[in-house]
Amino acid sequence: QVQLVESGGGLVQPGGSLRLSCAASGSIYSKDVMGWYRQAPGKQRELVARVFNGGSTNYADSVKGRFTIPRDNAKNTLYPQMNSLQPEDTAVYYCNDWRAVVTGMARWGQGTQVTVSS
Repeated sequence: QVQLVESGGGLVQPGGSLRLSCAASGSIYSKDVMGWYRQAPGKQRELVARVFNGGSTNYADSVKGRFTIPRDNAKNTLYPQMNSLQPEDTAVYYCNDWRAVVTGMARWGQGTQVTVSS
């Protein structure tokens, strides 16, 4: 099972941007769908976006138009890009194999904290 390490989080002002990194311990080429998730304080983890092996993506309405999630299979890494950040985007962000998550087989990394505050 691929393990993922998220990084790149931090404190950013409203309207700012962050680029995260999600590096896999093994190949993600065979993972046809990778998911990007977040968990805000006191809330359940939610799916933010999915990226398919061919590069197509879909996004939660709350982040559509602001977030993108390029996928680099050669580097086994995802590069979630977050723009126009708002306080409600404050959360711990994770990546994972989407199919493993929906089947209950996923193991979660530490995630990376993103805090949006002035």
